[in-house]
Amino acid sequence: MKRRTTARCTAVAEAQAAAAEAGPAEAAGGSAAEAPSEAACASDGLLPVAERFVSLNGEGPRAGKRAAFVRFRGCNLACSYCDTRWACDPACPVAWESIDGLASFVAAQEAELVTLTGGEPMLQPALAPLVERLAGLSRVRFVEIETNGAVDVGPIVRLRADLARRPEGVRVGLTMDWKLPSSGMERHMVRGNIALLGVDDTVKFVIGDEADLRRAAEAVRAFDLTSRCNVYFSPVFGAVDPADIARFVVDGRLDGVTLQVQLHKILWPGQEKGV
Repeated sequence: MKRRTTARCTAVAEAQAAAAEAGPAEAAGGSAAEAPSEAACASDGLLPVAERFVSLNGEGPRAGKRAAFVRFRGCNLACSYCDTRWACDPACPVAWESIDGLASFVAAQEAELVTLTGGEPMLQPALAPLVERLAGLSRVRFVEIETNGAVDVGPIVRLRADLARRPEGVRVGLTMDWKLPSSGMERHMVRGNIALLGVDDTVKFVIGDEADLRRAAEAVRAFDLTSRCNVYFSPVFGAVDPADIARFVVDGRLDGVTLQVQLHKILWPGQEKGV
C-alpha cells in the first residue's frame, strides 16, 4: 500500500506541474478526492517543494556563490517582515517530491553548494535523509540549511557529525536566525540550539529598528557567539539604513560581526521567487 500511495503522490505532483505550465485553470492538479492526502505523501517520505531553482546565494558567508535551492512550504513562525510569506501559506501549491528526485535535480545542476530553505526546512520529517543523500552526490561540497531558530537543530547536527567521518568530506552548515523584538517571534527561540553551533554555522540577526540592534548586541555577548560561529547583522530591506547598523557595529566594537544586505534584493528587486 505504501508503494502505491507514493506512486500516486508522485503522479499527482507531476500532473500539477504539467497543469501549472498549461495555465491556472488546470493548475489545481485534480480534485481532492483524486489525490492522496498530504499526510499520506509526507508519511511516504515525500517533501512539499514550493520551488527549486539555481541562483546566487543572497546572504550569509556564501553570498554571491552559485547554489541549487530547494524551498519547502510551511513555517512555525509568522515574522512581521517575512519576505517569503507566500511559501509559509498552507495553501501554497507544492510538488510532492522524493529524495531521489531532489537529488537528481541537484546533480543535474552540477552544483557544489545546495541551500535548503523555506518556510522552515527543519519541519520536514525527511530533511535528514535528504541531507544525507545530497551529501553523497559527487559534485556537492556544502549543504546549507536556513532555519528560523525556533526548531531543535540537534538531529541535523548529529547527522553532520556522522557525515564528517565519511570520506566524501561534505560539510553541512546552518544559517540560523535569532529573532529580535521587531519580528514578534523572539519568545520562540530555542536557546539550546546555540550550544550546538560550530564554525560552519551562522547566526543571522535581522534588524528592524534601534531596539533590535541593542538586543542583538546583547545576544552576541551573552552567548559569546563570535567565538563559536559566524555572526551577521542584516537590515530589514528598505526599512533600516545599513549605515546606521555600520555605525553601531563600529562604535560598539563588535569586531566579530559582519554587516550584510540581501544581495538578491539588489540584483533582482521586487522578485520573490526563483532568487
